[in-house]
Amino acid sequence: MINYHKEKIKIIDIILFVILSLGSLIILFPIAWMFSTALKSAPEIAQYPPALLPKKPLFENFVIAWGKAPFTRYTVNTLIIVFFTIIGNVLVNSLVSYAFAKIDFKGRKLLFKLVLATMMIPGFVTLVPTYVIFSKLHWVNTYLPLIVPSFCGNAFNIFMMRQFYRTIPNELMEAARVDGAGHFYIWGKLMMPLVKPVLATIALISFKGAWSDFQGPLLYLNDRSKYTLQLGLQVFKGQGYTEWNYLMAISFLSMLPILLLFFCFQNYFIEGMNVGGAIK
Repeated sequence: MINYHKEKIKIIDIILFVILSLGSLIILFPIAWMFSTALKSAPEIAQYPPALLPKKPLFENFVIAWGKAPFTRYTVNTLIIVFFTIIGNVLVNSLVSYAFAKIDFKGRKLLFKLVLATMMIPGFVTLVPTYVIFSKLHWVNTYLPLIVPSFCGNAFNIFMMRQFYRTIPNELMEAARVDGAGHFYIWGKLMMPLVKPVLATIALISFKGAWSDFQGPLLYLNDRSKYTLQLGLQVFKGQGYTEWNYLMAISFLSMLPILLLFFCFQNYFIEGMNVGGAIK
């Protein structure tokens, strides 16, 4: 009976492995096609039926594509926005969520519900009012509209961090208060080291959002010298012709940092998304 049960579990594991492997191949296929297209010549891309692998890989397409526009400058511009976006999201959301989780103040529950309610407001509803505000502040054609909102809090990040803070016993905070520690000391020295997984998760999400953002830079940046990497990709798209091999080459390169960061910090990311409580 025991052997039959073990064999049944083994068969289920094999079936799950096959299903997950097929799912992975489906997900990875667009990336493989992107890389293959980046190595093709223009005639190969236009041929029908299309071939998955290029006849002669043209790795120089990456160098040529990078030289088509000041992509080094675009990358630096993007990194500036990404850096301050991560700082803002990690700093502000961790402070706000700490207050909601560990400080008992009047109206805390109502205020927290109002914060969560903002998640139900579609982004396009606030698009025009936000643009008008930034225009009145003379922030258009600067990086401020892309950076400052990250210092105003994010409802999802606040909720996620609050759930982690609530898993930390209040006795730790009370012991620190007895020793004379204030809230900022408790937040910085006691709480922050215990919520590293969710901090890493927020940092990864912030990096991905700022790095891949196209709509924000398109709305607020007019000067080509201030373009981000995603706006720079438009140099390969003309009115009647698109240089697909060069476009795919830079798109693949712009995607690599996100993939590398996820693979390096995937354990933190998976643990951080467990909002039910991953602190032991």
